[in-house]
Amino acid sequence: MGSPPGRPPAPAGLAWSTVSSSSAAAQGPSPIADPAPQSLCAREPRVPADRLVAEMVPPPRFDAVRFDTYVPDPNQPSQTEAVRILAEFAAGLGGAHPAQGPRRGFLGLGRPKAHRSPAGPRGVYLDGGYGVGKTHLLASLWHATPAEPALKAFGTFVELTNLVGALGFQQTVRTLSGHRLLCIDEFELDDPGDTVLVSSLLGKLVDAGVALAATSNTLPGKLGEGRFASADFLREIQGLSARFRSLRIDGEDYRHRGLPEAPEPFTDEQVTKAAYATPGASLDAFPLLLDHLSRVHPSRYGALTEGIEAVCLTEVRAVPDQSTALRLVVLADRLYDREVPVLASGSPFDQLFSQEMLSGGYKKKYFRAISRLTALARDGKKLVDAAPGD
Repeated sequence: MGSPPGRPPAPAGLAWSTVSSSSAAAQGPSPIADPAPQSLCAREPRVPADRLVAEMVPPPRFDAVRFDTYVPDPNQPSQTEAVRILAEFAAGLGGAHPAQGPRRGFLGLGRPKAHRSPAGPRGVYLDGGYGVGKTHLLASLWHATPAEPALKAFGTFVELTNLVGALGFQQTVRTLSGHRLLCIDEFELDDPGDTVLVSSLLGKLVDAGVALAATSNTLPGKLGEGRFASADFLREIQGLSARFRSLRIDGEDYRHRGLPEAPEPFTDEQVTKAAYATPGASLDAFPLLLDHLSRVHPSRYGALTEGIEAVCLTEVRAVPDQSTALRLVVLADRLYDREVPVLASGSPFDQLFSQEMLSGGYKKKYFRAISRLTALARDGKKLVDAAPGD
């Protein structure tokens, strides 16, 4: 199926299905002439399994990063040391895949010999506080590894669990076993079930000869959270701990120096005007979007935002329950990865989650979503400034 009328063509391997009328249209006559903005609620992407895996690459904001674009703090020698060790690790991943092809007995006869995973560390864990450049280094490792992009995978812990949910455990193992490298950003230790699932998956992949690299999900100190220590990570992955080398990266949070406060929410009229004035923008009522997200698998949220240049939301309010909140976290991650500005009316983003949620088991995810949506809201403010006045 092609793209609905008035929308850009769907990317290769991605089909659109119109599932509802535009929530923007439901808000009444537009204050600005057509073309009308798009609606995320009117999109239901159908993503083939091979595309889900092919999209496991560093997000757009990390397309151009490399080890030589990482600027180590001269007062933090661990940063320079991490670059050196990671560059050596990447270079060591060249050559044939350690598990490529079955090995048979003498003269190639007899039954294939069982593969033994390589001795020594097959993984690196970047252990450091929030904002010291761990994702930059992880993406640089992906770029530096001498293998075709199709043989390297990069994703967050949530994306990896969503991939297992979409493909099934065994199919995910088969799909990733031929890879040279799997990078996992923001390894989350707050969900025992998901941690066990991913640990089991990583064990299968290590046995297949796949190299691993990971960072942990941490929060800024001002939000009341410290970092995960390497001992926490290694304890959670238990039997895999001997396969990881921990790299400590010290430093201050570079992202929160001198940043302006998040803008206050705008009015519905301001958001709607900006949406109509911004090519490629979407416009949705926040409650309708939350309802729509419940019908789209989180592994498809990246495809849901394909081609969207700005997300405009009216009637933002606190999310009603934890399931809805966790879906919103995934959407916030995908928008942040793609650097999509967000413009909103209603409640400010720091009021999205209840105090109970912010003190519960998923608080790290919720604080991350608030931080990322706030950063995108700063970019969204420019849309109102650029929109025509009355």
